[in-house]
Amino acid sequence: MKTFSAKPNDIKKEWLVIDAEGIVLGRLASYVAKVLRGKHKPMFTPHMDTGDNVVIVNAGKVKLTGRKRGKKVYYYHTGYPGGIKERSAEHILSGEHPERVFNKAVERMLPKDSPLARKQMKNLHVYAGPEHPHAPQQPKSIDFAAFNEKNAR
Repeated sequence: MKTFSAKPNDIKKEWLVIDAEGIVLGRLASYVAKVLRGKHKPMFTPHMDTGDNVVIVNAGKVKLTGRKRGKKVYYYHTGYPGGIKERSAEHILSGEHPERVFNKAVERMLPKDSPLARKQMKNLHVYAGPEHPHAPQQPKSIDFAAFNEKNAR
């Protein structure tokens, strides 16, 4: 018996849409990272992009458990000496781009800064509101809250 290794011709990508309203951030991010990598498929190959395209709507209404909403800190650097800055999750979620919290959570669950991880992140489309421009791709809707009672708060 030979080990199966997916070729580019074997890969079939689907489009999935998930409504993140009221869903716990970490649980949804880990599921999306698994789907982006393709680990949910039997033809998973670590060095190929076998994952699906995922559309997340209502990312601004995602829930954080415990006191993470006010205590979780995201750091960034301006590029100048002493230019490290920080923002809380509350500040980002109530700001102009609340989808960045979800993007960062998924990005940190993928392989670290590699060409494959960058390619897989391009298959993630996150929108703060309920509208998305991917209707022509006919995405399949997934009710993530129904998977487990702990997924929604």
